[in-house]
Amino acid sequence: MDSSPRGGGSAEVMVAEARRAFFVMFAFLAVVWAVQLVNWLDGYRLDADFGIVAQNPARLGDLFTAPFLHVNWAHLEGNSGPLFIFGFLAAYRGVKRFLGLTLLVALTSGAAVWIFERGDVVTVGASGLIFGYFGYVVLRGVFDRHLIDTLIGVVMAASFAYLLVVAVPGTPGVSWLGHLGGLVGGLVGAWVFRDRSRTPRAAAAVATAPARTAAVADPLPVRADRPAVGHPRADLHKELDDLGLL
Repeated sequence: MDSSPRGGGSAEVMVAEARRAFFVMFAFLAVVWAVQLVNWLDGYRLDADFGIVAQNPARLGDLFTAPFLHVNWAHLEGNSGPLFIFGFLAAYRGVKRFLGLTLLVALTSGAAVWIFERGDVVTVGASGLIFGYFGYVVLRGVFDRHLIDTLIGVVMAASFAYLLVVAVPGTPGVSWLGHLGGLVGGLVGAWVFRDRSRTPRAAAAVATAPARTAAVADPLPVRADRPAVGHPRADLHKELDDLGLL
């Protein structure tokens, strides 16, 4: 597991990124709610004008506007909580990666609807993003080799596995195509936006370096209760210590 500051080993870096992610998601939700207010005041004309209409080339740009629109207040309220939770978890490792992920998920979710949905249906809502963030959070720790993120992914997968029920056909009035497309985009995004700061060659060099070299690279005194550098549990102890758990 990577324990470098860029990889998330520093508690200070994690706190700073988490704070930034919180404000990004707060602003994101504020925009979505403001759009909903305008949409409601205008009799939901924005849904008809900027929702996704399948197989219509003139409406391709609506793939990126539809996630901001909802059919009513209950629809928005149901999406707001999961959107904030999964969006925050997806963003706290880096807002730039999160923005790239959001574009990718909006594209895959919207494309699934645009290609396969019936042409007489207008599709709107942020649930495609929710499924994308969910898929990303579940797999990110595996590709980034981060212990904490891997544990978060396991917990999220176990706690919200029921979401997959609405990613398959059968729920009336629900765009399972958008959900499935978003989920696929999130899973792909976990690979595309993985942390490349530690290459396989660098990792191999650390693993095969002689003990003398490792001692020079880590001049800080080693606590008696912490495994030495190179020990299989050294990275685990480093991450837990940075989080104040040791």
